[in-house]
Amino acid sequence: MPTQEARRPAGPRRPHTAQHKKAAPSQPAARSHPALDRLTALYPGLFGESPRPLKRGVYEDLLARHGEELTVDGIKAALALHTRSTRYLNAVAGGQPRHDLEGNVVEPVAPEQRHHAVIEVFRRRQARSPQDMRPQLRQRIVQAFEASGLGQEAYATLVQGRDEAINALTREALATAVQQQARESALLRAFEQGAQDLEAFASGYGLAVADARRMLDRARARR
Repeated sequence: MPTQEARRPAGPRRPHTAQHKKAAPSQPAARSHPALDRLTALYPGLFGESPRPLKRGVYEDLLARHGEELTVDGIKAALALHTRSTRYLNAVAGGQPRHDLEGNVVEPVAPEQRHHAVIEVFRRRQARSPQDMRPQLRQRIVQAFEASGLGQEAYATLVQGRDEAINALTREALATAVQQQARESALLRAFEQGAQDLEAFASGYGLAVADARRMLDRARARR
């Protein structure tokens, strides 16, 4: 009997990265299940159109609360379908925290779980698009990395998988993020040591005021 929410399918797949690849045929609508339909009716904020990541151990919670109405196999099937859906993976990839059945935040999603959700969403989108989705993937990896609070090497080691193309793209994204962070930190030091207002400072570095403010705020937050 599982002790946490349904796991993702094991084993990464090779990403579709060809820029001029023909779009794949439209995928069929996501399968449903009577138990999943019932859980959606009971907990629309968790299982509905805009789902939230579920707490670890939610299977036991659902079994204790609805075991007389829903079968063990029904709950398992519902969680498997739900947690593998693109909507759910998008919630995890976006960095939303985990919630209990009352909708309360209970814990963050682990960095490696967020990263793997980002990768899986990318693969599904790339399979349906003739465009190269890797630039968007790099940006989402950067966002997940920065939210993790981990260092470059620690994050790369934690999320490393068997797909070397994805591993290489991840390392490139992390290197870009670290370079940007170093630049922002240097700008913050220069701004704090100088006597210019923000508008004059931004002009001196060839930046828009909004961009300069955002970079300085990010550097302050990291500090």
